[in-house]
Amino acid sequence: MASPNELQLWAGDEARARRAADTAIADVVRIEAKYSRYRDDSVTTRINRGAGGAAVAIDAETAALLRYADRCHALSGGRFDLTSGVLRRAWEFGRNPPRLPDTATLAAARALIAWPDVEWDEHAIRLPRAGMEIDFGGIGKEYAADRAATLCLEHGIAHGLANLGGDVRVIGPQPDGAPWRVGICHPRPAGNGGDESIAGVDLVDGAVATSGDYERYFEIDGARYCHLIDAQTGWPVRHWQSVSVVAPMCVVAGSCATIAMLLEGDAEAFLRAQGVGYLAIAADGSVREGAGTTPIAIGKRCPAPRTPGA
Repeated sequence: MASPNELQLWAGDEARARRAADTAIADVVRIEAKYSRYRDDSVTTRINRGAGGAAVAIDAETAALLRYADRCHALSGGRFDLTSGVLRRAWEFGRNPPRLPDTATLAAARALIAWPDVEWDEHAIRLPRAGMEIDFGGIGKEYAADRAATLCLEHGIAHGLANLGGDVRVIGPQPDGAPWRVGICHPRPAGNGGDESIAGVDLVDGAVATSGDYERYFEIDGARYCHLIDAQTGWPVRHWQSVSVVAPMCVVAGSCATIAMLLEGDAEAFLRAQGVGYLAIAADGSVREGAGTTPIAIGKRCPAPRTPGA
């Protein structure tokens, strides 16, 4: 998943812990292989290659992810759109030197963003226009973290933590009953060290995930352009440096954080409506927070694990 991953488990014997870990890791690898847009044999690639043609058969797992993505699209007012990955054709974050997309390139990409036009049900999906794509990147890693935790629980693990590139799902408290302390990265660390935490959260269950503007971005004339792009405008968001969310499941925490970044000024009203705890760092560095069932402690030093912006 192009990120460091971590699985910590405690069990009565090493063999049981190893069986649980092997099962969880294998499923994470399976999910990446199944939904990666970088693999020629993935479900995502098969769907995208069929754009403009016949419907492509899908299984129950894929249908469930599509249902969740559809819910995210509705909650975000269309800003979270599974078909918006085509914008990477216009925004080249790996290009050196960086440049802004020209009007024609951006317009061509935006013309292919249309989740409401996608035809899908429990058994098949069809992208109606050639060149359209879907991309599970906004929910796939978080879903994998939840799956890893679920499989460990099914193997009798009562104490553990799954951390996939900063998307953290906790499996019960630590063996002594203490909560897990999860650090939240400072989006603008002093000296650009990259490992400074701005806050922390203590978890005995549930998940925390962060979405931010500091992992993939470029700057031109002092303006930052990040990889989080509003599907409606085709332009990167700029209201928040990062948003961290605590929720019962990692896929909920991650999608709520991403939607909040995309909603910009309407983010806090959305997060309060979802009933989740959050920590939001505005573009000017000011901090906004909202208490869910688990508070986030600003300034708490938390060395690991940490949540980089997704």
